[in-house]
Amino acid sequence: MSLFRFITAAAAVALLTGAAHAQTAAETTVDVTTTTTTSTTEAAPAAPAAAAPALATPVAVAPLVVAKGDLIETVKAAGQFTTFVKAVEATNLTSVLKTNKNLTVFAPTDAAFAALPAGELDRLMKPANAAELQKLVVYHVVNAPVDSSKIVGAKGPVKTVATTDLLLDGTSQPFRANSAVIVQSDVRTTNGILHIVDHVLSPSDPAIAAARAETSTAAAATAPAAATAPAVVETPAG
Repeated sequence: MSLFRFITAAAAVALLTGAAHAQTAAETTVDVTTTTTTSTTEAAPAAPAAAAPALATPVAVAPLVVAKGDLIETVKAAGQFTTFVKAVEATNLTSVLKTNKNLTVFAPTDAAFAALPAGELDRLMKPANAAELQKLVVYHVVNAPVDSSKIVGAKGPVKTVATTDLLLDGTSQPFRANSAVIVQSDVRTTNGILHIVDHVLSPSDPAIAAARAETSTAAAATAPAAATAPAVVETPAG
């Protein structure tokens, strides 16, 4: 597989203009490095007669999420993302996700938030923790279009609006974002792409540390050996 890379259309700070906690402007590079891992998958189920958003895995989302306007309008209409919507509203990011273009959002379902450790969601939703909650929300947002065609066959990090990496793995089924399964991909709204994930994403996910370790090991294995300096031969005085 070849290396593919693309630059986000604007700095991450542009997405947070007017939000409660603006970030420092910086150009972010989205870099997904492919691997040569070969995987065996089960035969895909027969395609439905009517066109539907692409599924990265046979895991069902009932009902399937369909685009209903912009990103915010779509997640509200789906009825499966009430907690995510509350988190967006609590951190003053609603207009950001409605008006900015070419975004990619990895939206956790209500079930994903319910799977957080006991008391964690209540803690995050307290006004005193708004900055932490906002950082969590924008970790689910990439300031560039990343559809499944850029994920399939590839494995590597993308830079989120939180400025920390999210690991995407399309080398086997189901596709994953960190350790979370992408249960539905490529919901194309008027201002960006929506992927549905079955867990809340975190930059401390063990999948990221494992990927970094793999990269370091591979780099060490392919590094050229240090050149040996020629021996100095002294000529006897004659």
